[in-house]
Amino acid sequence: MDKPTSTDYVQLLYNLFDRFMQQHPLPVQRGHPFEYRHKLLIAFFTIMHMKHIFQFQTQWRWLTTHSEDRHQLGFETVPHRTTLERRYKQLYTLLQLFIVFVGETAEPLGQTFASHDLNEDKSLFKAQGPVWHQSDREIGRIPEKLRHLDTDATWSKSGYHGWVYGYGFHLTCNQAGFPKLIQVETAAISESQVLNDKETFLLHHLCPDSLTADNSYTQAMRIRAWANDGVALLTPALKWVQGKYAKAYHKFIHEDLNARLLQNRRTAIEPIFDLIAKLIGATANHKQLSIQRLINVRTCLALATLALQLTMVANSIWNLPTRDISHFLATFA
Repeated sequence: MDKPTSTDYVQLLYNLFDRFMQQHPLPVQRGHPFEYRHKLLIAFFTIMHMKHIFQFQTQWRWLTTHSEDRHQLGFETVPHRTTLERRYKQLYTLLQLFIVFVGETAEPLGQTFASHDLNEDKSLFKAQGPVWHQSDREIGRIPEKLRHLDTDATWSKSGYHGWVYGYGFHLTCNQAGFPKLIQVETAAISESQVLNDKETFLLHHLCPDSLTADNSYTQAMRIRAWANDGVALLTPALKWVQGKYAKAYHKFIHEDLNARLLQNRRTAIEPIFDLIAKLIGATANHKQLSIQRLINVRTCLALATLALQLTMVANSIWNLPTRDISHFLATFA
């Protein structure tokens, strides 16, 4: 069976990004124009992540010693290390929009990429380095022997791992686990707060029939408001059981289709966090990251999400299992 090559993956990315730029032209930049196009750097940083190379100095050294790969990507010259670092920090918002575009563009490929019924969840990724105990963090005291501390990270509790010092990855995906929308915050930012941030875009741009989430997303006012906009917000609502509206809602979520969506939620979205972690090598305890600071972590997880989208689209084109990332990883290892 034929499988995509590294050239196929990169060309797929470039074709999608060119279409994205045609439909979403960026504002004219003040000052000197970018010498290195966004798509070149997105492809380069994605490949570096697959190779688990996160230090900008090491990335620069890789470019200087792999001239053939550099030219295949489209680099005419080698960016300075500080250029790589600066541009990496600037990519997050662009990647968020591009991820949405890829999510929409893939829909004609089949039901695997549809947006009718979505899922929402948060997963914690442990910060690189030591933890900053909350008692010290609250007063801004860094113990003398605590080295390489990520001071952007915050604490949150995971149902699987307990307390984690790090970041929260908030993902919206469809029933096949194909990513549609992401947001990355520090761990302490709640699921409800992020859903408030996403709400307008979810309701009026993605326009799903339903969005299924766990109990932490339950909010009676939101459920009723979304229903008025034609979107069913499905949660177990374990603590919302009293009153006529609560009883009507529980009757609603036990209808066949809604019950099936709730039952399938875990298999739809939770394995996707593990795939994204594997793509960037965050397979150690609590999915520990290899990069620090929120501005960098945001780009890192956005690039991993885009890599998963590209893999799933390519798998569809080449008739490979939808969630199989092994060939993609092996291609760029």
